[in-house]
Amino acid sequence: MITLSVFLTGLGVGLGLILAIGAQNAFVLRQGLRGEHVLAVVLACAISDAALIVLGVTSFARIALVLPWLDPVMRYAGAAFLGWYGWRAAVSAFRSTEALVVAGGAEAAPLGRVLATCLALTWLNPHVYLDTVVLLGTISTRFPGAEFSFGAGAVMGSFLFFFSLGYGARLLRPLFASPRAWRVLDGLIALVMWGIALKLVWMG
Repeated sequence: MITLSVFLTGLGVGLGLILAIGAQNAFVLRQGLRGEHVLAVVLACAISDAALIVLGVTSFARIALVLPWLDPVMRYAGAAFLGWYGWRAAVSAFRSTEALVVAGGAEAAPLGRVLATCLALTWLNPHVYLDTVVLLGTISTRFPGAEFSFGAGAVMGSFLFFFSLGYGARLLRPLFASPRAWRVLDGLIALVMWGIALKLVWMG
């Protein structure tokens, strides 16, 4: 049974983490702007995230039972990482002058090459494991008996984000041609990251 409040918490935390601007999101946005293999790309990203989130939510608590010191260590380490990540986003919000550059081209890349690039950007990024398996797994232990609701919310957040980014990209093209849009988004990301970090510390 889904606990709505925990589901919404998982949804919010999942969206907050995945909103961070990175190579994977820029790639999805680029494919959406070009209209190339959008469904395959967003499904590859969302399903990969879902698999890692499920691993974190179902396994991290069991590991923590065997190693009781792991939960507080990862919780405070996660809070420190989020604090640093929020600081980096805040600095970018004030200093960044970059806009997303979408490479043009008349010929679409083959599906296999696009998926290989997408999966490499997802699975070879060490941050994805910290965000999904470790960080979301740690936060899920704060909701005993409702971990499924939290994980379901985080998975839903991943699917909502990637489908919105991939299929809404054409609408965002004029917006993200401006460096100001990236700065605003970075500022929001900083606030979300700091909020989650404080919550992790206070829950101790």
